[in-house]
Order: sequence, then C-alpha cells, then structure tokens
Amino acid sequence: MVETFIFGHKSPDSDSITSSIVMTNLEKELGNSEAKAYRLGNINKETEFILNYLDMDAPELLESVEDDANVILVDHNSPAESVDNLENANILKVVDHHKLALETSYPLFLRFEPVGCTETILCKLYEENGIEITKEIATLMLSAIISDTLLLKSPTTTDDDVKAVEKLAKIADIDAEEYGLEMLKAGTDLSSFSIDEILSLDAKQIDFKDVKSIVNQVNTASISDVLEMKEELEAGINKIIEEENLDLFMLLITDIVNSNSQVIALGKDASLVEKAYGVTLKDNTVLLEGVVSRKKQVVPIMTENA
Repeated sequence: MVETFIFGHKSPDSDSITSSIVMTNLEKELGNSEAKAYRLGNINKETEFILNYLDMDAPELLESVEDDANVILVDHNSPAESVDNLENANILKVVDHHKLALETSYPLFLRFEPVGCTETILCKLYEENGIEITKEIATLMLSAIISDTLLLKSPTTTDDDVKAVEKLAKIADIDAEEYGLEMLKAGTDLSSFSIDEILSLDAKQIDFKDVKSIVNQVNTASISDVLEMKEELEAGINKIIEEENLDLFMLLITDIVNSNSQVIALGKDASLVEKAYGVTLKDNTVLLEGVVSRKKQVVPIMTENA
C-alpha cells in the first residue's frame, strides 16, 4: 500500500497534534496499515506535557508532500494553513471543526461538525465504526478537548464536547478538572520562547473583509507576566506587519483562570478593535472581558465591523 500522510495545521496546537495521532490509529484499525501521523511545525509546551504524560514521541516533521501523495487533513482544511504542495496531493479525507475553505475537483470523505474540538468528532467516528477507544487514545482525545474548550469554559463548547469529556475521562481514568488545569498551566510557560516564537505559536491569518490581519493567541495564568514583554512583543509585531504587509495584528493574551483576554493591537486598522468591542486602546492594548475564543468571539465581531 501507498503511505497516507495524516497531519493537522501549521503552528500546531494540541488538537492538531493529537488528532493526527488518533486519526492514524483509526485508519490502521480500519485497515489502512500505511497511515502515518505527521506534524507541520514545532509542538508547544502544552502538547509536550500531554506527550510526556503518555511517554509518547511527537510525530515526525513534514514540510512538503510530493505530487499525488495520499493525505488526510485533521483540524484544518485551508490550504494556507497546510503543507506545501497540498494542491497537488490526493486528499482522501478531512475531519475538522472549522469552516469549509477547501475546494477540490474530486469527491472525498468530509466530516465537519460545529463542535469545540476535532477530537470530539473523532470520538464519534470511533464509536460509529465500533473501534475500541484505549486508555491512551482516550487521554489524547480528552487532552485536546480540554485544550480547545479551556476546560469546557469556552463559548465554543457544545453538549457533544461535554459528553465526550465525561466518557473519555472515565476510559482514561483521569480527573478532567485536575489534569486539565495542570495541562493548561504547563502550556502557559513562555520563558524559553523567543519573541518571534511567541508571535508564531498560534498565529492565523484571518482577513476581516478587506482588512488583512493576523490573530495570534497565547494562553497564560498571569496576563501581567506576559505584559512585561510588551515592548519587545510590539517590536516583533511591527516587524511582522511590515514583512507581511498587514493592516492589523492582534495578539490575544488569554487568561485561562479568569477567562479574559488582553489584546495588543497594532497596524493601521487597529481602531477596528475599538469599533468592534466598544473599547479604547490605551498604549495599543485593552482588556476584553469574557473573550477567550478567537473563532467565536473575535472573527465574527471583527468581520461584522470591518
């Protein structure tokens, strides 16, 4: 059989990495013995915590695929967020919880659901195919759902996510609240990252109508600690704005304990943040109370007001 490359998006988060591993296991259980998980970037500290907890290696780094390579996409479907040469690959399946951004000239398996995490969908696929969810697989799934929904506190959380967490925590024999908080806090340690690395950890290009933008989000247990780097962060942001010819760069510093986000907004259209949220930027920053979800609480309101 020909190898099947399975991977999530660039600047991978925990859902992206774990979903590639879990989807690979599912494919093998369904008879695709040549399925293999990959990653498209460096893992973050939260994902490192998960893999270390399971004594598991990170998937191999993949930078491009050859023409006609068989691929399966998880936790993304936009070519801009995917592997180089995706346009010439043979996409077999996509499992995702983001909006559809992919166009192909051929039919393929698509499973999209408006849930908080890709792993919630994969949990259903295991059940529908009668595949056992092992303790290890359950831990991977559980970790990603906790990550994407911030311990089920994010507005992206659905009843399906809640049900999945309850089921998976039992299989994994894990206290979801205790483990989840420890995992999330592990992911907030930015001490070993350079400014450039922080600004690319979870950066996504999201254009608000004709406002060319990048929105990056970092989680923290202390916003004030991150703001100690504000001057260096702003210098790095301005460099990216110039290099990418951006109209706006938003850095969301999300407090996982209090469920708020401090935003640093730079660029000629930074005032869009003020218009969208009815706030005033002071020294390029403002606290957005209750805002924790880029997908639900940033993209729609920013697009509407652009």
